[in-house]
Amino acid sequence: MQTVESEIEIATPETPRPVPSRGVQYGRAFAGLFLRDLHVLQREWKPFIVRVCMNPLLFLFVFTYIMPHMSGGAAMNPTAAMAGVNFSTVLLPGLMAVAIMFSGIAAVALPLAQEFGITREIDDRVMCPLPVAAVAVEKICFSALQSMIAAAVVFPLAYYVPATPVYAYVSSWLFLIVVLTLASLCAGALGLVIGTSVPPQQIGLIFSVVVMPITFLGCVYYPWAKLDQMRWLQYAVLVNPIVYMSEGLRAALTPTLPHMHSALILTMLVFFLVLLTSLGIRGFLRRVIG
Repeated sequence: MQTVESEIEIATPETPRPVPSRGVQYGRAFAGLFLRDLHVLQREWKPFIVRVCMNPLLFLFVFTYIMPHMSGGAAMNPTAAMAGVNFSTVLLPGLMAVAIMFSGIAAVALPLAQEFGITREIDDRVMCPLPVAAVAVEKICFSALQSMIAAAVVFPLAYYVPATPVYAYVSSWLFLIVVLTLASLCAGALGLVIGTSVPPQQIGLIFSVVVMPITFLGCVYYPWAKLDQMRWLQYAVLVNPIVYMSEGLRAALTPTLPHMHSALILTMLVFFLVLLTSLGIRGFLRRVIG
């Protein structure tokens, strides 16, 4: 004969699951935003590749393929004569820096112009369980990924398209990875500054007024050391972050060319990363909360 106790099912409460710490919750939310943006990039990878490749490909085709095949091509290319070396070798790190800069700015500034528009799509993002500043940091990090992809895409173009050989080799993989990472993050931070400080309807104007000048004065098409005949300009361009991107990639990929000291390059990239990130986050908070 069974006892009453054995016939009655005794309900025991389930062991409560441990609540994740706030850091873990933030990490999961950050990863969720990042994966969402990655999924969107996967769907739009063709326009992304076209946007990244078109400008460097046309520049390479004209200046490093067509002109060397013309009669007197070397004389028609004063930049190559000034560099004293193969112009194609000079262009390789410079065009990679341009790809990083353009991709980083476009990946942050252009979407922000839409998200801060009339529909206020940014409000959907800031509702995730993350500090508002962390949403801005996620944008910088995701743009850095796009910038690295852009640099990887441009590298074979700048290496194989020119009619003259490109003399490049990696002197230090660690230095190259650090420069690529810092340069990509700086480009994204600059995009955040532009996207949060410029009205959406004027974003296109910024590319003409700001982005193009800093590109042409960013030691992309010539080494910084070759500006020694114009001292005022050589020191004036030091306020341009793309100078250190170009010189850093030049030191990593074409170390035989004149370039800045590696310590100075890394120091200035870190400085611009901190400065632009703080300015961008401040502007992001002002546009979202203010």
